[in-house]
Amino acid sequence: MSKSALSRPYLHDEKAAYAFVESQLWADGRPCPHCGVLDESTALKGKSTRIGVYKCRACRKPFTVKVGTIFEASHIKLHVWLQAIFLLSSSKKGISSNQLGRSLGITLKSAWFLSHRIRAAMADGGLAALGGEGQIVEADETYIGRRKGRAVKRGGGYHKNAVVSLVERGGKVRSFHVDRADKSAVAQIVMGHVAPASRLHTDESRLYAGANAHVATHETVNHGNLEYARGDVTTNSVEGFFSIFKRGMKGIYQHCQEKHLHRYLSEYDFRYNNRIALGVGDEARAAIALKGVVGKRLTYKTVGGVHA
Repeated sequence: MSKSALSRPYLHDEKAAYAFVESQLWADGRPCPHCGVLDESTALKGKSTRIGVYKCRACRKPFTVKVGTIFEASHIKLHVWLQAIFLLSSSKKGISSNQLGRSLGITLKSAWFLSHRIRAAMADGGLAALGGEGQIVEADETYIGRRKGRAVKRGGGYHKNAVVSLVERGGKVRSFHVDRADKSAVAQIVMGHVAPASRLHTDESRLYAGANAHVATHETVNHGNLEYARGDVTTNSVEGFFSIFKRGMKGIYQHCQEKHLHRYLSEYDFRYNNRIALGVGDEARAAIALKGVVGKRLTYKTVGGVHA
């Protein structure tokens, strides 16, 4: 993170933090989260009044910008939340709950829960197909961690969590945690997320044989024969994404329960999709994450309530 970003007033002052979040989330007007009426509220003022409280003139109910967001019902100061969003957005391989807690001066439990809420904000739920006419989409699978209740079995990563990722060459990534990486699952992912006019690049794995019918061309490189590129046919982009993902999961987070893996994938996808190479710096990336906080409130119970 740049020094100029660290010096922003909204990262150190609660009143400035509310003003900044309001400017980002209410850029098109201030809606009442209770009745939906726009710009029919007034700020409450007084020595005992909390910062950022408004009262709707239509339904007479009070609210703040935190209502209906990942910040709702949190006792952590809003400027501390913004610091956490900056840290998680700007750390290339992630930041552990222990480190986040130490940096923010909060407990490990709070840091763990806070980071999962931010990962929820980072999930964009994009449905637009990757690729297009003349464009290349690379696909690959990897295996990570240990699946609960699965015995270790040689070959095929049976006891590990399977992840399939699609990378649009020079563009964005979309990752999926699948119960089992087989032809059927891979074909469904390609059919649902890759534009039919795309060129699909994979390795020689037979998993991708079922995807042939859903794309314009399917070209492969044979890693078994030490072939990693043939002209522009390569899977280097998706393998580069996996290298960052696996270094972060093993070196930073170290352990991840299967039920939380989709949230970590959202985190790594988010940073890759908003990287410097696409013209997005640390400050802009954090601002994009902030825009995603609305409508994604999680409770400790729904997250799982267990450190991971």
